[in-house]
Amino acid sequence: MGRKVTVATCALNQWALDFEGNLQRILKSIEIAKNRGARYRLGPELEICGYGCWDHYYESDTLLHSFQVLAALLESSVTQDIICDVGMPVMHRNVRYNCRVIFLNRKILLIRPKMALANEGNYQELRWFSPWSRSRQVEEYFLPRMLQDLTKQKTVPFGDAVLATRDTCIGSEICEELWTPRSPHIDMGLDGVEIFTNASGSHHVLRKAHARVDLVTMATTKNGGIYLLANQKGCDGDRLYFDGCTTIAMNGSIFAQGAQFSLNDVEVLTATLDLEDVRSYRAEISSRSLAASRVDPYPRVKVDFALSHHNDLLLPLSEPIEWTYHSPAEEISLGPACWLWDFLRRSQQGGFFLPLSGGLDSAASACIVFSMCCQVCEAVRSGNQQVLADVRTILNDVNYSPQDPRDLCGRLLTTCYMASENSSQETCERARELAQQIGSHHMGLSIEPAVKAIVGIFSLLTGQRPQFAVHGGSSRENLALQNVQARIRMVLAYLFAQLSLWSRGFPGSLLVLGSANVDESLLGYLTKYDCSSADINPIGGISKMDLRAFVQLCVERFQLPALCSILDAPATAELEPLADGQVFQTDEEDMGMTYVELSVYGRLRKIAKMGPYSMFCKLVNMWKELYSPRQVADKVKQFFSKYSANRHKMTTLTPAYHAESYSPDDNRFDLRPFLYRTSWPWQFHCIETEVRQLEGNKQQDLDGVD
Repeated sequence: MGRKVTVATCALNQWALDFEGNLQRILKSIEIAKNRGARYRLGPELEICGYGCWDHYYESDTLLHSFQVLAALLESSVTQDIICDVGMPVMHRNVRYNCRVIFLNRKILLIRPKMALANEGNYQELRWFSPWSRSRQVEEYFLPRMLQDLTKQKTVPFGDAVLATRDTCIGSEICEELWTPRSPHIDMGLDGVEIFTNASGSHHVLRKAHARVDLVTMATTKNGGIYLLANQKGCDGDRLYFDGCTTIAMNGSIFAQGAQFSLNDVEVLTATLDLEDVRSYRAEISSRSLAASRVDPYPRVKVDFALSHHNDLLLPLSEPIEWTYHSPAEEISLGPACWLWDFLRRSQQGGFFLPLSGGLDSAASACIVFSMCCQVCEAVRSGNQQVLADVRTILNDVNYSPQDPRDLCGRLLTTCYMASENSSQETCERARELAQQIGSHHMGLSIEPAVKAIVGIFSLLTGQRPQFAVHGGSSRENLALQNVQARIRMVLAYLFAQLSLWSRGFPGSLLVLGSANVDESLLGYLTKYDCSSADINPIGGISKMDLRAFVQLCVERFQLPALCSILDAPATAELEPLADGQVFQTDEEDMGMTYVELSVYGRLRKIAKMGPYSMFCKLVNMWKELYSPRQVADKVKQFFSKYSANRHKMTTLTPAYHAESYSPDDNRFDLRPFLYRTSWPWQFHCIETEVRQLEGNKQQDLDGVD
């Protein structure tokens, strides 16, 4: 009778403008889908060119090469007898659209343009594309000549339509359309669409997977139907990591879950589901049937093809499953590690160089590299030939097979403790112990001769010798002497990154890793062009509190007891003289606020979009049990004064893994000025007015008490 359908969705590790590699990964996913009996294959958003092309979408080359890849797909025997749904940019009447191209047996069935574009945070699709605004309307699209000869079609349908096969009806959503208040799947479902597809380019943010899964399940809970979600996976050339989470759902339940993080370039998810389950589920919802009887119909593209087989009675059906979520600490362990791996193998460098200070942040960066090594070893054990080939290319050793993560870490990660006269023996020991336990190639050196030489040059020229504050120097002298140490570490980091492999007789250079967290970047609590300046920063989008939870996880998961003393130690830059050999300078004291408070400021400033006055109004209630209105006002003023004074540092921030929605990354994500009037006179005056009023009210209340 033919009612069971096998459908496939996939996650692909595409790379922007890597047309050759992208083509091969698409073909491989289609081949796997066919081998599993699927008759429909869905791929990620803009998979042909890679999602993160950004301003390359303006170039005619990107459109041309995308059509060339499409032609190669149409010609391939792999794509025969399966409906293929691929993503690429298409220009129609001189307007660029983000499209799905759906084809079968060398015929293009439909080009479906995206109708709701993502244009917030990391996304700027309205910069490159226009949304298709004609709901339920289709036009003729004239194919390029290279495709006309191949498909024997001059024109194909272009617009908002659905596919009517012999046995079911299929409708497309594209990424953002699932997140809009009135998603297309609502009306499509009411018009009889039974299979919804969503091609996404959705990046990882801590704690985001829940929202994505909830949207997919809710789409089919209210409306019934089968929902396929495809997504890109990996680093496609930028700060974002696309985190898979491919999904197949039906009638509010999950039937297949893809990995959120993995080193597999191609992951295909299939499920066999019964269309009659959709029809019976919908039949019972009378309110849905009433709405369906009044819906405006969609144009239907008729397809002489069935997703089901006549003799499918004994075909086993997929069973519903519970979605398994990672904790935020596990997400930090996996996501940035996968991002680092993509960055390393695609940059063709020989490994990483990390200044290891003995503090929490650099320890977290080291642990992420170690986690990467664990995932690489696991992938090789699982038979991933691409990962094995990449390891051998990076290490220039055709016979090496990674088995032990510590051995691999020793080959890929060089750590260095750079001591000054202000460094304590405790931090030196903590760095050495951690390096020993993860297996990194570790060095220790003193930067003091270089510091003395630099300061000596200044003194020779000016006749003045700056002093630390504890020795009677001014705040300007004190800060300058701290910054010299930090910047010398950056210079040495790049020297050793370029030449340490050479000095050991190995080819290649190393990528310098940064280790400034998102909270310190937000406040500007870092030296411009110091060792926070690096090639990439795996923790630059992660808060201090989340990093503590991640490092705590690493103690048990990776058996790294050295991390216990790092967790217990106060955070310090160790740039000022010691007091009797002990650290007296701490980060929170220097900043004038705690890391917990910084996270609150960051979320209110960026996510809740608050200026000084509205932040004060929010916090005066939120912190009423902790601080008086005057104290809250002082804290808000202090934050905005320091934030705005240091905002210029964000223009040079190291490209960092994006994991937090209040990231202050000036280059892509946080488009605010970097030259401010740091006294904020009007805004702070408004706060003062409120404080005086609140203090006056409190005094009146006290006067009324006997």
